[in-house]
Amino acid sequence: MADASFLFAGVLTVAGLGLLWAVVRGMGLAARPVGTKAMVEVSQAIQEGARAFLLRSYRTVAVFVAILAAGIVVADRLGHPGLSLSTAVAFVFGAACSLGSGYAGMSVAVKANVRTAQAAHTGLTAAFRVALDGGSVVGFAVAGMGLAGIALVLFAFGQIDRPTTLLAINGFALGASSVALFARVGGGIFTKGADIGADLVGKVEEGIPEDDPRNPAVIADNVGDNVGDVAGMGADLFESYVGSLVAAVVIGAADEGLGAKGLLLPLCMAGIGLLSSLVGVLFVRLVKSAPDKGLRQATLWTVLMSAAGAWFLTAALYHTPRLFGSVASGLVIALLIGALTERATGSGTSRVRGLAGMATTGPATAVIEGLALGMGSVALPMMIIALGTLAAYGFGGLYGIALAAVGMMSTTAITLTVDAYGPIADNAGGIAEMAGLAPEIRQRTDLLDALGNTTAAVGKGIAIGSAALTALALFAAYAERAHLQVVDLLHPEVTAGLVVGGSLPFLFSAFSLRAVGKAAQEMVGEVRRQFRTKKLLSGIDRPDYARCVDISTRTALREMLLPGSLAVLLPLLVGLTLGRDALGGMLAGSLASGVALAIQMANSGGAMDNAKKLIESGQYGGRGTPAHAAAVVADTVGDPLKDTAGPSLNILLKLMSIVALVFVPLFR
Repeated sequence: MADASFLFAGVLTVAGLGLLWAVVRGMGLAARPVGTKAMVEVSQAIQEGARAFLLRSYRTVAVFVAILAAGIVVADRLGHPGLSLSTAVAFVFGAACSLGSGYAGMSVAVKANVRTAQAAHTGLTAAFRVALDGGSVVGFAVAGMGLAGIALVLFAFGQIDRPTTLLAINGFALGASSVALFARVGGGIFTKGADIGADLVGKVEEGIPEDDPRNPAVIADNVGDNVGDVAGMGADLFESYVGSLVAAVVIGAADEGLGAKGLLLPLCMAGIGLLSSLVGVLFVRLVKSAPDKGLRQATLWTVLMSAAGAWFLTAALYHTPRLFGSVASGLVIALLIGALTERATGSGTSRVRGLAGMATTGPATAVIEGLALGMGSVALPMMIIALGTLAAYGFGGLYGIALAAVGMMSTTAITLTVDAYGPIADNAGGIAEMAGLAPEIRQRTDLLDALGNTTAAVGKGIAIGSAALTALALFAAYAERAHLQVVDLLHPEVTAGLVVGGSLPFLFSAFSLRAVGKAAQEMVGEVRRQFRTKKLLSGIDRPDYARCVDISTRTALREMLLPGSLAVLLPLLVGLTLGRDALGGMLAGSLASGVALAIQMANSGGAMDNAKKLIESGQYGGRGTPAHAAAVVADTVGDPLKDTAGPSLNILLKLMSIVALVFVPLFR
């Protein structure tokens, strides 16, 4: 155990380094200049709105966490051996870590946006580095908190191979997943309701630019970028990161041939990925290259260094690099899915140019082409996930699939750094517009924002791929605990579970999209009312920004409860009524349909967004033309697909698997 103790200490040290980097970069950002009084006023309005929404949503989530924790304690008191007080304690701790990392990331992002806009006065490179620093705080806070949280749970509840410890980390994963779903759904409803209201009335009906300060919904739109795309995405990847590690630890514990090192290998692999991500971020900061090339090179170098570290680690622990093949499978899947996502959604690709061209014939054809593009992009990523899963299993069995998920998520810090950079750049452009800065400042932030759209789409693609592998690994962990040898489709209860599971992603997406529609309907009505009753276009009257923020907040909090509760209640219902085998069928059905649907929605929405951006850059007639109006309408259809329903499916799949894993002792 001496070697195990040494590795455990190393994991904690690396997690501490990640958190230290987040703190240091956050302090460095705070010391940067914030610009003019007008810039500060806009930034403070965004900060106040984002903070108010998160605090109100966290109070709602806290009630849910308390009820579920109480349920776990009651089950323990009733004598169920698979549930314990440690599960409840770790569940609350996991929820707190997820809430804390999301809030910390959002707090830094809303401070980085105004500093990015100010840095744009110096040049594109200076603004890029500030936005990247803000993104790195989010990325390293999430990865560091996740790795440290799991390590602390293992330390607090005894030796790493004790059953009580495994029950505790299952609870930690459940806490992370529960919070992530509410954060993703609630943030997505907020941001897309505000965005659609601002675009349909401001851009299409009134013909004013995006982020024009005369638009009453403009502050709510910028708040939404932070609560949805920063806090929501952070919670999403935090949950995937934790879920992949927990699945690998649980499966490793069930394999006596792996020993204690089988439990530590996933944590060590995550530590290597965190260190590699740190080097990747430093590479971008030190090497003077174009922003798009810098981000791609940083990601590639991070993956290569993680792969090299995995080779030496598996060889050192087991005297054979066989398990390295499983880790490498996950890394390759991440790279390939990222490349395919960029090919489907990148602003300069032929597919997006074709979609922008379709907008010249009207919004209907643009929407049809966007949906078709997303559907056509599903097959290749699904095949890659399938082949990668087979390869990972061939190298390491079920444990190999879990290691592939760990390999894919090991670079979470750099992935989220690149992803969070996008909303910061987008907000910087909004501040530049609202504060009346020189046109060249907005041009620079628009260039960063366009790159951010592509990196965000790639981040969503990787998140979907990681969700598939993590859900597979969690399903395997559930099968181990439930003693399922096979999911027999000839058994009627299993078939019923499969059919129900296949329909759940569509039901969940329907609730999410309908919620966005309700929020957008209220927002459109309010923005139209203010334009009708106030002299906004002439600049005589000031818009009531706070009312629009309040509409998005109230609607998001009200509408997120039903889809969020479904993910917890439905697995419990199926498990309690139909049993463990039927629940296994439900998880399999939801996984197959959910991953495909998530890819379609993410890529359709990403392509529609970048097609709009392409027209706004001056092609196909530019701003103010019928083609631009059609692209804006298509984008309002695609936005809730890529930013609300699609990303939420990632968490739905994993949360249902974790609920099944934690509560399996209750099922017959």
